[in-house]
Amino acid sequence: MKIKQNIANRIDHTLLHPTATREAIQHLCREAQSYQFQAVCVPPLYVARAHDILKKTPVKVCTVIGFPLGYQHTSVKALEAQKAMNDGANEIDIVMNLAFFKSGEYESVCNDLLPIVTIAQKQTVLTKVIIETSFLSEDEKVEACLIVQNSGADFIKTSTGFGGGGATVQDVKLLSKCLKGSPVKIKASGGIRTFKQAKAMIQAGASRIGTSAGVTIVQQERELSE
Repeated sequence: MKIKQNIANRIDHTLLHPTATREAIQHLCREAQSYQFQAVCVPPLYVARAHDILKKTPVKVCTVIGFPLGYQHTSVKALEAQKAMNDGANEIDIVMNLAFFKSGEYESVCNDLLPIVTIAQKQTVLTKVIIETSFLSEDEKVEACLIVQNSGADFIKTSTGFGGGGATVQDVKLLSKCLKGSPVKIKASGGIRTFKQAKAMIQAGASRIGTSAGVTIVQQERELSE
């Protein structure tokens, strides 16, 4: 798969550090506007601020729900998602309930996602489900793909970046194989800091890249194209 120039429109420019300041979020948004990233991914409390900055630009505002562990009650996640959408989020990344999943309660995992995905669909908000691949066996990753498909979500996302491991090419290839023929897309996230890594993820089947190193990745791409 040949990667066209301009990787920026595949990048979710991300700042989810626990000490992220208002000024840092503003800087992130300005970078996203300047480099024409697909979206910014910010903590829920900063969604309204990011929306105010980016509302007259093509850059979308993404936030995280149930982050980073995924074991909040479904009603709490749904409330968090609705608040984010009210504040201007165009996309939401939902952490799968890993506690249910590891208990083998796969139907409960799907039922946890369904209300949130339904709320988002009614408001044409894109949904991505974070499955935290570093915690899962290969068979569990396949099962997670089925759950995400059944939930009606738009994307499956590899990682939070806080789970002890990030995206790998091997995992993206596996997810891509599982999702062949499905409308569900893949977001690779966690530990992607170079253009070489991002390109490899896209070649493996990822449609989006979640990274805090978006500027570096685009600059490296430009250097290689000169």
